[in-house]
This record gives sequence, C-alpha cells and structure tokens, in this order.
Amino acid sequence: MGILSGLQSDPQGTIIYLLYRIPAILIALTLHELAHGYVALRCGDPTAQMMGRLSFNPLRHLDPIGTVFMLLFGFGWAKPVPVNPRNFRKFRRDDLLVSIAGVVMNFCLFLLSMILIVAVNELMWKPELWTLLRSRKYFISLYEYMYSDATHDSVPVVEYFSSYLRVPWLAYVLTFLKTFTLLNLGLALFNLLPIPPLDGYHVVNDIFLRGKLHLSARVVQYISLGLMAFIFIPRFTGLPDYFSLGIGTAIEFIYENVQKAILAVAGLG
Repeated sequence: MGILSGLQSDPQGTIIYLLYRIPAILIALTLHELAHGYVALRCGDPTAQMMGRLSFNPLRHLDPIGTVFMLLFGFGWAKPVPVNPRNFRKFRRDDLLVSIAGVVMNFCLFLLSMILIVAVNELMWKPELWTLLRSRKYFISLYEYMYSDATHDSVPVVEYFSSYLRVPWLAYVLTFLKTFTLLNLGLALFNLLPIPPLDGYHVVNDIFLRGKLHLSARVVQYISLGLMAFIFIPRFTGLPDYFSLGIGTAIEFIYENVQKAILAVAGLG
C-alpha cells in the first residue's frame, strides 16, 4: 500500500500528494456519476433524480471502499447510479447513451484540463525560457526531472529553471491539473473495458451484440470479483502486473499525443 508506506517514510510528501489527489477524485467521480444520471433523465428515466443522485454533492455518489481503493491503488469506483431501463424510450439506444455518458464526461474533463495545463504553463514561465530552449515538452509536467551538470543530482524542472518563473504559485495549479488530467483519462479508459459491470460492456453489448447478451446479477458479481483479483493480486504477490502496464501505456500514449496536438493547434509546438 503505497500511501500507508509513504506516510511512514515521507509523511509530508504523502500528505501533499493527497491534498492534490483527493479533490481530483471527488470531482472526477462525482461528475462521472452525475453524467450517467442526467442522461438517463433525458432518456426518460427519472430514477436517479428521484433518489437524489442528480447532485454535485460527492457524498451522494462516493462508495467508501471504492474511494479508498482509488487513493491507495489508483483504481476504484463510485456508487452506481440507479437506472430503470424500462423507462427508456428506445432501450438499446438509451442504454448506450447512459453507459457512455460517464466516459464522455471524463474524456471532456481530460481535454479541458490539458488545455488549461498548456495555458497555465504559458503564464507560469517567462517568454525568455522558450527563446532559450525552443521546447515546451518538459515544462508541461512538474513530474519531469532533469540532471544538473554541476552536481548530477536529479531535480524537478520547476526548480532547475526557477529563475525563469514568472508566476511561481501557478506551479501548484499545474500540479493539480496534471493530477486531475491523468485521473480522468485513467477513469475513462478503465470504464471503457468491455467487462461487466463497466460501461464498456454495455457499449459492446449495445453496438456489436445488439443488446442480446443478458447476464444475471450473480454472474456480474463473480466477474467483478475476478476483475478485482486480476488488478490487485499482482500488487501483493509480485506477479506481473499486466493490467497496470496496459492502462499505463495507453494513458501515456494518449496524454503525449493530445498534448502535442494542443500545442500544435495553439502554435506552441
């Protein structure tokens, strides 16, 4: 458990990490579930509204165990929004729309955060830095490190080039945005997996199987337990963690290419 060991080895750094991550989790999960409920309402199902789930209050959406897992392991869940498919006007279409709503919300938050990261990055550094280096790649992220020729010590970019900082406090904003960006991208990709009860299962069932696959609640429960075992057992046994490797590779690929595209569109590439 990285958080628990971190509190022992580096309590200050771990607490700072949590101060960035907890708000990011609350916002991302709340808006994800709110999107499901709102789209369900537009499709004719008022169940989420009647049960008070069309709310910006995180306490109405967070699952205690899922939130703890999100903090400790980077993957977790919120309380599923209650949906009654019998209220849908067109079952297969509306089931697809409701299922994909949360993923679309997280992707939109990811894109918005990426745009804000580029904008904040421009405001934070002096223009002279870009004249000197002609590159913004390493300055989008405060988690990138480089080496000092004088000491060979690894130092964050924001410290190495501190003399070029124009608005130093924006470094904290940029750190939160980076945390929020990666969290939303990870949530979107995770929920797109075609495995019940994740949203990707409904997408595959509605588009490719035309809604013909019907699984009992017990089967879904067993599959969910199997998915959790596949995700978390390698973290405690030393077995190859193919899940984290796959998701991590996808996150890195999408993040870097979207970053390049935004910089190119803004004329900053």
